Amino acid sequence: MRVLIAPDKFKEALSAPAAAAALADGVRQARPDAEVIVSPVGDGGEGTGAILAAARGAREHVVTVRDPLGRPRAARWWLADDENRTGIVEMAEASGLALLAPAERDPLRTSTYGTGELLRAAAAAGAGALALCVGGSATVDGGAGCLQALGWDLLDETHRPLPAPLPGGRLPEIHAVRAAAGGTVRLPAVRILRDVDNPLLGPNGAAAVFGPQKGATPEAVALLEAGLRHWAGLLRRTFGRDVTRPAGGGAAGGLPAGLAGAYEVRLVPGFAEVAATIGLADKLAGADLCLTGEGRMDGQSVRGKAAASVARLARAFGVPTVAVVGAAAPDAGQTLADLARAVGVERIVVISPEGVPHEQALAATAENLARAAAEVMRGWAAGR
Repeated sequence: MRVLIAPDKFKEALSAPAAAAALADGVRQARPDAEVIVSPVGDGGEGTGAILAAARGAREHVVTVRDPLGRPRAARWWLADDENRTGIVEMAEASGLALLAPAERDPLRTSTYGTGELLRAAAAAGAGALALCVGGSATVDGGAGCLQALGWDLLDETHRPLPAPLPGGRLPEIHAVRAAAGGTVRLPAVRILRDVDNPLLGPNGAAAVFGPQKGATPEAVALLEAGLRHWAGLLRRTFGRDVTRPAGGGAAGGLPAGLAGAYEVRLVPGFAEVAATIGLADKLAGADLCLTGEGRMDGQSVRGKAAASVARLARAFGVPTVAVVGAAAPDAGQTLADLARAVGVERIVVISPEGVPHEQALAATAENLARAAAEVMRGWAAGR
């Protein structure tokens, strides 16, 4: 029996490679005779940069940048020795939600400035192309902080530069955008690997959908939505581009929209780029079963997230897929089986026992993944 193990990360618990290793352990416990192929995946969120870098043999670089709250931290980026000298930048390294303690999470106060510093470092090192992985951010600033780090002044009503990093809650204070005295950073061709296809504004936009996940109250969501709308209008007047239209412009708190306003960029589904780079289709060919997973499976999973994308690709090869997840949240009126059908998997296995405190469940993720994988394999062997 040939089993492909292709999970995404389990947020706040395990990286994608660690989750894949735990699932593989469980498969081998139940089926020592199985051929196990371990292939962790990403969709643009945390860990995607490292997966792409490993597949391309890219060299790691470390620079000091500002975290979402403006504090210095070391962050990685990678340079591939391909024909384009592609720089691989992962937003979560500088502006990720995982960098903040739960009590610090507030998108009214956070900024993407550090992500701009990573892009600037890659450009300065001679990268001829950039792959920017977005997802897992702590921000809803529409990329305003990122543009500041790239040499754009954001001016107040008196035409004085606003302080940097400018947090998401201060977008309404911006009245103009201009190149700073020292000039702006010239970026090479940028591909933005987005993890979702949400637009910038509206009920499916950056503030409404992702703001609460990053610590925003209902009142804060309304303020962020108004700020993003103001920012989008300003970008259109300044650069002549409507940043509200592109699918995925609202990913990562609207960072793609901000970059698309000032630079020529191309938004692509992050999973597709990862799958092509790691040769996932070749690994699926001839597989009997695929195990994927992520920390939480819900309605957003079908909008470009890795686990649902793995299932969709596996289905094209006639390979059944089981999703092993930390938690599942079907939409109102939807059952777990309904969610499984929407995602495209045979079934969803939730590993966190009911009644177990969240922190305790996170600590036991590897053990629970291995146990769940073993149970899936025993049930599969028994025809269930």
